[in-house]
Amino acid sequence: MSARHCTTAVAAMLLLFPAGRANAAEGWQVATPGWQYQFPRDHGPHPDFKSEWWYFTGNLLAADGREFGYEMTWFRQGVMPERPPGASRFIVSDFKFAHFAISDIPSGRFHFSQKTSRGAYGEAGFGDGRAGPLAWIDDWRLTVEPDGTWHISAADQGQSLDLHLKPLKNPVIEGENGISRKAAGEGHASCYYSYTRMRAGGRLTLGAGPPLPVTGETWFDHEWATNQLANDQAGWDWFCVQLSDGAELMLYRMRLKNGQPDPASSGTWTHKDGTVVYLKAGDFHLTPLQWWKSAATAANYPIQWQIEIPRLRLDLQISTPLEDQELHFSTITYWEGLTHAAGAVAGLPVTGHGYLELTGYSGGY
Repeated sequence: MSARHCTTAVAAMLLLFPAGRANAAEGWQVATPGWQYQFPRDHGPHPDFKSEWWYFTGNLLAADGREFGYEMTWFRQGVMPERPPGASRFIVSDFKFAHFAISDIPSGRFHFSQKTSRGAYGEAGFGDGRAGPLAWIDDWRLTVEPDGTWHISAADQGQSLDLHLKPLKNPVIEGENGISRKAAGEGHASCYYSYTRMRAGGRLTLGAGPPLPVTGETWFDHEWATNQLANDQAGWDWFCVQLSDGAELMLYRMRLKNGQPDPASSGTWTHKDGTVVYLKAGDFHLTPLQWWKSAATAANYPIQWQIEIPRLRLDLQISTPLEDQELHFSTITYWEGLTHAAGAVAGLPVTGHGYLELTGYSGGY
């Protein structure tokens, strides 16, 4: 979503949206109906909102058929709406951090890491969304190229990724009337759009091995908000799926602390031709089929699902080839992993791949 995405998903990060009332007196803007999206303007940061992320996940294949997944997310967390004039460079208006993960399916290994920065000396920051650097922390970089393609790169402890990404469809606006609602009440929403299918090509390095040429598909979410979540919510389950028939699906289920889904849950179905169908909570059914318990955190995650959408005659099973895709840091823990899809849409068999984001299962955001 943003994690979904959600990523979301993510972006995945409930930590970025603490519960409580955000209002004009606090100085931050909240997401209200009617946001008019403009590109490339809205690729860039929105400093009037407290939290924001740029979230990439994808399925990659080597020439010999080996499969890999990746997540690369840059976050902006507002500290103050306006930086005081003449303030020291160490007094910053936002905090920057990023997550980088590689799912090495052939070896059954999962690599994840995080970078954080004030950006006081320009070592981290954000561009304006037009051609050039958009987000960076040291050598982890996101760039929009003049031809409309995107470039992401990151490296950590021998693992590195360098990808060029080309959107294959126009941006999809997630939600109704310009916002993606996450709970009842004013301001519990985000501005949120996705590139549901991007062609990916580049290089992946794993440890001491040589750079490995890879190709594949990527999902991109960009989301900004001030106060998405409510006090009675525990987390969310977020899905993105790219299907073999050329369509894409995004769903998120907000979970209440009593275990029930929040009626604010929703999603979108994007047809092969780019036509978008908005899905309300009552339009889909999500059933967990298999769980995995983390030895590191004792969190119990639902990693296999059945998705049913009667109005689309859709029935999919979502599974993962790698159970342990949990990212656990000192401040946040979540499961974010590569998935496979198989089933039928309108009576025709389909397969696919995507990503699943699970938050709030470790006892906190």
